[in-house]
Amino acid sequence: MPFLAKSLRPLAVPAAIIALAAASLATAFPARAETAPPTITVTGEGSAERAPDLATVQIGVTTVGETAAEALAANSAAMAAVTDRLKAAGVADRDLQTTGLSVNPNWTGYDSSSTDGPRISGYTASNILTVRVRALDTLGAVLDASVSDGANTLNGLTFGLADPKPAMDDARKAAVADALAKAELLATAAGVTLGPIVSITEGGAQLDPQPMFRDAASAAPPVAGGEVGYGATVTVVWQLGG
Repeated sequence: MPFLAKSLRPLAVPAAIIALAAASLATAFPARAETAPPTITVTGEGSAERAPDLATVQIGVTTVGETAAEALAANSAAMAAVTDRLKAAGVADRDLQTTGLSVNPNWTGYDSSSTDGPRISGYTASNILTVRVRALDTLGAVLDASVSDGANTLNGLTFGLADPKPAMDDARKAAVADALAKAELLATAAGVTLGPIVSITEGGAQLDPQPMFRDAASAAPPVAGGEVGYGATVTVVWQLGG
């Protein structure tokens, strides 16, 4: 079969194609990997303190009644009076938020001497209102007015900033400056120099409020806001020179 024998002859590959393939393999698989330049990684911390301009407090009303409806009705009336007083004191609607509302039975008869078993002896209704006060000079009077109008629980008084971004930006700048100072110190001690920055990673931000709440004999409790601190951390990687 002369035709078949002729078809199975190996094809001649031009030398130029062989050279190009060899060059491509040499590029894809270099004989020796380049050594990465040495680097130094430093974490910097920074903070910024500001006088607060915002206070957040949880004001609660707890009432009891023979029935769930009675307990809830009394609670609603008391909370409505508290809310009206807060609005009259200048607290805006956007700064009032209900964050907890519950009605639960009160059980009695758990002792071993009881033959009837546990039974319901009334109901307790609870309503928690989270309030933001922007005029801090009125905070003590606002708290006193709330208690006078039926609030019987005050929880979670914290201070903060209405716009924390400027303080956070200052904390970030301080964190970068701290990282640079540490890196320069370490590089000098090691006898090398800092090269270009390879990467900067923010490690996160945190609020460090420092409020103080003090009891007093006067009707309106004095409230000291102190300072609120915002912290930031950054991790910076530099190349090292000789």
